Amino acid sequence: MKKLAFMFVLLVGCAAMMQAAPDKKKTKKQAEAAQSCPAVVLNTTADSVSYAAGMSLTNGLLPFLKQQYGVDEAFMDDFIRGFEEALKVNVDDPIKAYGAGIAIAGMLQDRMLPGITQEFEGSDTPIQRDQLVQGFLASLKNDTAVYHQEKAEELIRTRREAVKHAKEEAAKAEGRQFLAENATKEGVKTLPSGLQYKVLREGTGAVAEVNDEVVVKYEGRLIDGTVFDSSYERNPQTSKFRPNQVIKGWTEALTMMPAGSKWELYIPENLAYGERQAGKIPAFSTLIFTVEVEEVVKAAPAAEKTATDKPAVKPATKPAKNTKPAAKKTAK
Repeated sequence: MKKLAFMFVLLVGCAAMMQAAPDKKKTKKQAEAAQSCPAVVLNTTADSVSYAAGMSLTNGLLPFLKQQYGVDEAFMDDFIRGFEEALKVNVDDPIKAYGAGIAIAGMLQDRMLPGITQEFEGSDTPIQRDQLVQGFLASLKNDTAVYHQEKAEELIRTRREAVKHAKEEAAKAEGRQFLAENATKEGVKTLPSGLQYKVLREGTGAVAEVNDEVVVKYEGRLIDGTVFDSSYERNPQTSKFRPNQVIKGWTEALTMMPAGSKWELYIPENLAYGERQAGKIPAFSTLIFTVEVEEVVKAAPAAEKTATDKPAVKPATKPAKNTKPAAKKTAK
């Protein structure tokens, strides 16, 4: 509803069409549209300011239409026609309600439906589009012939929890099976924590402690091969952080790897993100990382700190104590 109201306030018919592409290279269709606009008569300074204000309000309109409503530049004629027709009538409550219905239908189609479909994907109760739309409309019409609102919400809540739990247990089992099979492969070593690693290149440099800094390149994958993060795709390709700033599996590995090393890590879910979903990483995922330690930057020994390291003036307020991050993240 807010977006629809925004459109009614924001848009300016012919100006919107002329703003749709760079001024120097208008398309033939845009040139024709500009010629079809009524002659503009600006008799006063107020007229000129108002006209300029209308044009200025279209700044950023085309990207907004494309992102929020999927309106391509090729269909600007249709958009302008709808805009002009809306301005011919009073934007009263029925028109606002009708426009809101169109907007919510688009939201359901583009966001709500894909989201809940993905949530139930792979379960024994996949989402059926037609039935979902019928339920949506029944609620709007206060039709309780099949379900009362509370009963429907209780059912979907119960099923959502069941599907989530089933997916989590499947992820755990899949991870355990992967690690069990992986442990038998040549070159793979398993540590008491459950972390597995394979040396791809043996380094000869310094080994980091938890408070040192490491400069690394890395790629992270799910066990199905899906890449969820890669420093190799960024510029620069390296990231710098302390071993105690990342997930447990990384911390353990980085405090074992000499600079110059390249290892492949196989990290159980309890040494990764556990029950938390992290971006593209589903909850309880076993992870695979290829990690290269480019450099280890040793922390300055405590003995080297002198009085000159202290602030010259005592802070007015007591500094907050350093706290451990609530959720560790892989380096980016």
